[in-house]
Amino acid sequence: MAGPGSGSGGLTPPGARRLLSSPQAMHAAVMSSFPHILPSDSPRPDAPRVLWRLDQRGRAEVLLYVVSPDRPDLTHLVEQAGWPAVADPENPGWQTRPYTPLLDRLATGDRWAFRLTANPVHTVRRKEGEPRKLTAHLTPVHQMGWLLDEERQKRLGFRICEKPADRRLLPEGTTHHKRPHSGDRYELAIRDSRSLAFDKSRGPGSRRDKPVTVVTVTFEGRLEVTDPEALRRALTQGIGRARAYGCGLLTLAPITQPTRPTP
Repeated sequence: MAGPGSGSGGLTPPGARRLLSSPQAMHAAVMSSFPHILPSDSPRPDAPRVLWRLDQRGRAEVLLYVVSPDRPDLTHLVEQAGWPAVADPENPGWQTRPYTPLLDRLATGDRWAFRLTANPVHTVRRKEGEPRKLTAHLTPVHQMGWLLDEERQKRLGFRICEKPADRRLLPEGTTHHKRPHSGDRYELAIRDSRSLAFDKSRGPGSRRDKPVTVVTVTFEGRLEVTDPEALRRALTQGIGRARAYGCGLLTLAPITQPTRPTP
């Protein structure tokens, strides 16, 4: 697979309203930037993926992040979002960066700040004899527990860092319902949680399916790399479900150390 490229572009009204209100519409707009990638409801596990995520930065700014196997051409999406049709070739409305240098530098023991928007789900059986049903986690306790699951972290090639004892409210970290991960033991926080309901119909004249509901959670925190190759897969293939609807994109950033005052 070629080194993925990542892009971001600001979204502004009025055209952006439709994109921001419907993950289905945003997914279609993002995929229009890769006409050679055929849509598939069930892509192969190892197939190149296009991942995307919306980050809210203040009331008037939303950023779109895309990780892809090839460099995107986001002209069509920028026009849909309501940007001027005539763009400066030097500033087309988005930026791209090669992803391979970051993937290549990952090493066991490295620590990174991260952000992830995901769709934490589990299966439940409401009545004896009924098939298990996929259900979203709705409380912060269970949402954080989903990401802190040891087997999941092992598969993804990282572990969530624990806070130093002097930064915890209690030496072992505060707990809730005997769940240590629900307190302040870990470098993990939920920054946003939303329930999105949208129509999945694919165009005029198509059969209208039952509205789709997706619960999304945005996590922030710090992680330590335990398996660089597994983490590379997570960064390029995505994490969890609903990846077509803006979930699963994990981004990393260097950890900035606070500056010490000059004596």
